[in-house]
Amino acid sequence: MKDMNVNTIKTKKDRYNYIHHLLNDIKALDMMIEKGMFEAGPLRIGAEQEFCLVNARFLPESKSTAFLNAVADSHFSAKMGNYNIALNLESTELQNDCFSSLYNRLELFLEKAKKAASTNDEKIVLTGILPSLSISDVNAQNITHSEHYSVLNDAIKNDRPQRCNIHLKGVDELNLTHDSAMLEGCNTSFKMHLQLGITDFVDNYNWAQAIAGPMLSACTNSPLLLGKELWSETRIALFTQSIDTRENSYLLNENQSRVSFGNHWQTGSVSDIFKDNITRFRSFTTTNFATNSLEEVNNGKTPKLLALKLHNSTIYPWNRVCYGEVNGKPNLRIENRYIPSGPTTTDEIANMMFWVGVMLGKPKKYKNIHKMCDFKDVKTNFFNAARYGMATQFYWNGTYVSSHELLLNEFLPMAYKGLYSVGITPKDAEYYLKVIKDRVNGTNGSEWLIRNFRQLQNKYKPFEAMQVLTANLYEKQEKGYPVSTWGMLHDGDESPFKKQRIVKHVMSSDIFSVSKKDSIELVLNIMKWKHIHHMPVINKDRELLGLISWTDVKAYLETSKKQKASVQKIMKTNIITINEYATLEEAKKIMDKNGIGSLAVVNQNKLVGLITYNDL
Repeated sequence: MKDMNVNTIKTKKDRYNYIHHLLNDIKALDMMIEKGMFEAGPLRIGAEQEFCLVNARFLPESKSTAFLNAVADSHFSAKMGNYNIALNLESTELQNDCFSSLYNRLELFLEKAKKAASTNDEKIVLTGILPSLSISDVNAQNITHSEHYSVLNDAIKNDRPQRCNIHLKGVDELNLTHDSAMLEGCNTSFKMHLQLGITDFVDNYNWAQAIAGPMLSACTNSPLLLGKELWSETRIALFTQSIDTRENSYLLNENQSRVSFGNHWQTGSVSDIFKDNITRFRSFTTTNFATNSLEEVNNGKTPKLLALKLHNSTIYPWNRVCYGEVNGKPNLRIENRYIPSGPTTTDEIANMMFWVGVMLGKPKKYKNIHKMCDFKDVKTNFFNAARYGMATQFYWNGTYVSSHELLLNEFLPMAYKGLYSVGITPKDAEYYLKVIKDRVNGTNGSEWLIRNFRQLQNKYKPFEAMQVLTANLYEKQEKGYPVSTWGMLHDGDESPFKKQRIVKHVMSSDIFSVSKKDSIELVLNIMKWKHIHHMPVINKDRELLGLISWTDVKAYLETSKKQKASVQKIMKTNIITINEYATLEEAKKIMDKNGIGSLAVVNQNKLVGLITYNDL
């Protein structure tokens, strides 16, 4: 889709023309299958590495255009978020030391990326969701400035009947109302491709679905979003909700999200998978079609199937079937989309080898897996893995088994068998699968991030804790050792951002507020109970109406009758406020100049925090 001149479908003629080419592509696909045109071998693997751009303070840096100009390499492209970049690696034959070769190529490209980033005083970070993201980083202004993503965002907004509601619940809870597709830009993945022959392709796709939960549990790396501790792999829920275009009532003809694990096993031919997607989801973009795919097949040529590719690019199953061509021959591959970026390139290649090995090492007893188990058990396994990571209990082969037991006793031996069956060198297989084994027995990315984030919050407010965590994540990545070898961060280390602190670093965001209709008696008691001296007055939309200090209410301590009066009577409405990104020096000057001990921190008049002289 990124290589096409994409436009929104606006007129009846646009829609008819697009659908005509889409249906022709399906007919051409069926014809190619019937004629045996698809490449049976060799098997190939490929990958897409996504990463984040950060500045010297390890905050997201929305300069993807400047980066792409500096790197000047077509392997790199922009993503939805203006601080995210994708690196597309060419496919390679699945044989010998191909995984080590892929690792070396990935490292070379990332070194090139680091040099390009450094020209703008930036760094690159590999992670599923950047820990230092703030709410201001996920607004529509940070969508990449390109026609491709503008069209996609507009199309999703127009197709969605209401504002997007994001509600994620883990240890913490995140509740957002959003008006763009930008939250999708929080997700950073390491997409893995495995080309397979047409024979048994559908059965192999079902196997990819069956193993997704256990595979994900060992690879989770995205437990934090906007300072909240949510799922072990929060990307799964976030991506699903951010691209959801359904009515609240869930229309009958579109009863699953565009981002989905699916609702059933696949049967029939690979063409039926594409037909099912076309039946469920309408496309909202089109392009210029210069050729007719049916005519090309009849003339012995391999068509590009542009309309089908375009439709396929607007739906996002976690295992996606993709059509492509190599050396003029059509092929099919499975794109694994659920594995997050990072924590290191070594971990990523290990994840890829593990997945490919298990895909190819499927025992005969699991042939026709769709006849052996209920799809809902497989789907439950996937979402439980996203929620709980290595703590998941999987329903596998008719019984419950821990992730550790399933991965170590069944999946790892299966992976060795699959890799050796296609001639992967024992040296490669043993090195990278040991990375998986050590991680299963030790620590994965999510666990490391959560444990250290909790520890850092004993010393820092959440915003600074997220910065320090991201800085240490970067340092660990640069050393290159897999995440299973990373230890806990040292408590005694000084924050590298002490001299660059802003209001957001020290303000209190967990603040007690009252309504203007609440009584003075209630305010007095809350202040005494919680040992606080300032309370903001807000309305139901969190808009700041006033401020009450201890000085305002202490005169009422001895007069119980007057305590029944409402807060509105005594609150100060001429409030001096400050932005959360202002410097601490600026906050101190405002307090000194006005002789006040606190400042309400607001964003578009909505209260986001409170900073007092004690915080300074």
